[in-house]
Amino acid sequence: MSPIFIAGPCVIETMDVLDEVARELLRLKEQYHIEIYFKASFDKANRTSLSSYRGPGMERGLQMMADIREKYGLPLLTDIHESWQAEPVGKVVDVLQIPAFLCRQTDLLVAAAHTGKPVNIKKAQFLSGLDMQYPVEKCRESGAVDVWLTERGNIYGYNNLAVDFRNIADMKLWTPRVIMDCTHSVQRPGAAGGKTGGNREFVPAMAMAAKAFGATGYFFEIHPSPDQALSDGPNMLHLSDFEHVVRELLKD
Repeated sequence: MSPIFIAGPCVIETMDVLDEVARELLRLKEQYHIEIYFKASFDKANRTSLSSYRGPGMERGLQMMADIREKYGLPLLTDIHESWQAEPVGKVVDVLQIPAFLCRQTDLLVAAAHTGKPVNIKKAQFLSGLDMQYPVEKCRESGAVDVWLTERGNIYGYNNLAVDFRNIADMKLWTPRVIMDCTHSVQRPGAAGGKTGGNREFVPAMAMAAKAFGATGYFFEIHPSPDQALSDGPNMLHLSDFEHVVRELLKD
């Protein structure tokens, strides 16, 4: 199975940022002949602090995402947090993503499955790879044809995550498309004074380790200026560094 790539800024900020990222993704898609999805969130409903930036909202955010597809032809992926969002979001994007904290929410999974679009379920920080059998079954029994799973690490004490790469092999028991979230897995949740910290220097190693364990997709949050990003900056990869990681992952 050829690997897929999912990449983009954590949250929708401005069209300038979306355009800059999309241009680079299109260039990489054409140069390396890869399947790549443009990812951004219209609403980050699970931010650490009430004062944290959440995004432009669903209506404006979906219009901005649709503009990206029209200009660059890239397929789109975004996450939903409530079951009523599934239908309108499914009319715009190509893949619906279920956030890790919500991967056991039955109504959300069923609503996503009913759209007929692929559903990417991020593994919760408190579940094992084998536990993901049941979210997959909820989606498939509700009509989803294509279900993906994404590894993003497990809670390890306070303000830290650890990745058990055996989860990749375990989740491949339930679906062939198992993706490594190479940037959220280096987060330090709530460790930066009311916001999430992270260690982006470990992102390339996370990707290569996932490849060794048989990942069939890679998820990266990328940004032209991660240190000025409005969400998840410390764990996001710099846009200029993304090509090197892609190139390394594509090597035999």
